[in-house]
Amino acid sequence: MNQIVVIGAGQAAIWAAKTLRSEGYAGRITIIGDENHAFYERPPLSKQVLLGEATHESLKIFKDEVVDEFNIELLKPVKVTHIDRQNKTVYTNTDQAIPYDKLLIATGSKAKIPVKEWSSFHNVVSLRNIEDSLRIEEKLNHIKKVGIIGGGWIGLEVAASLSKRNIDVTLYEMNDRLCARSVSREVSDYLLALHEQHDVHIRLSCKHLDLNQSDEDQSVKIYVSNDTDTAVYDLVFLGTGAHINKEIAEVSGLETSDGIVVNEYCQTSDPDVYAAGDVAIHPSLGFCIQSWSNAQHQGVIAAQSMLSQQVPYEETPWLWSDQYDKNIQILGSPVDIDHCQLVVRADKEGDHCFFYLDQEKKLHYLVAVNNNKIVKMAKRWIKAEWPLDPDMLKDQSFNLMKIKPK
Repeated sequence: MNQIVVIGAGQAAIWAAKTLRSEGYAGRITIIGDENHAFYERPPLSKQVLLGEATHESLKIFKDEVVDEFNIELLKPVKVTHIDRQNKTVYTNTDQAIPYDKLLIATGSKAKIPVKEWSSFHNVVSLRNIEDSLRIEEKLNHIKKVGIIGGGWIGLEVAASLSKRNIDVTLYEMNDRLCARSVSREVSDYLLALHEQHDVHIRLSCKHLDLNQSDEDQSVKIYVSNDTDTAVYDLVFLGTGAHINKEIAEVSGLETSDGIVVNEYCQTSDPDVYAAGDVAIHPSLGFCIQSWSNAQHQGVIAAQSMLSQQVPYEETPWLWSDQYDKNIQILGSPVDIDHCQLVVRADKEGDHCFFYLDQEKKLHYLVAVNNNKIVKMAKRWIKAEWPLDPDMLKDQSFNLMKIKPK
């Protein structure tokens, strides 16, 4: 095997390259990225970078000299237009034909824009990459009032960051609660109270809304159906979900659904093509996981699989969100949490932990606020399928670190 090609230049891609070299692969690695920037962490864009606490330069996953040691041929900004699987060749918009022995698709996701026209509005923005971040950065010194559409994690993170910058923020969510697809109503209520405590205006059940941009000052009006009120903002941020970049797999005849279908070794329906990160469907859950840790671990597994190391991907989904002084970590799958027993461990500081236990009292899902130790221990509980005592979980006087699976 002399040639491995990776489409995408993010977290999964660089960890795949690192793993290939660490495991002794000496052949050619070509990585094709469609951005001007490559190999950087995206989560801080809506947190530390937006707050001015971190620079874009600081987002690099590895230092330049470390990446140089991987001996990668990096093509950017270049887009892949087609994969000829029969002849094992990747074609680009720069008229290059790049052969491969093994191929990894790590194209990630991009911001979902509900109405195409909105993307042409000067003061309507989203945040998925450094270019988006630079665009927002240019505007921050001139804005006092921001409207956010979408009450998921990215919308809440941006709301928290802008609020801390003393910008007036109003958030619109189509559902009757925040983060409705990923947490229970109790956690949604916790998030609502947290943001209202920091003077963010939350408007729920905004099922139908529209935007209109002024030709004079480029301000943006938000209209909500069945509501006589309209509001004018200096900037509108779209936190309306993610579009999975699966198109190249679709046009190339690979099996897809909401993302690219892979097995436990990150292998697609073509045995010489792999997928990792946001674009790949988690093999045991059946849906895509958009998280930093998932991209990293799947990148590693895909690389090992290319080298015929049959290591299955068995990571428990884990993601985190920083909002104000709260670090919110989420472990496990939100599927079927309505059928779980909810146990809340609350303290006086408002740093709650929400445990979801299945019928056998095993931990199915966890939302923990400012409690990294419990998250680390919970990973062990889940892996060991360890039954838990709800009364112990709830009791603040009991040290949960004592619950150690054998």
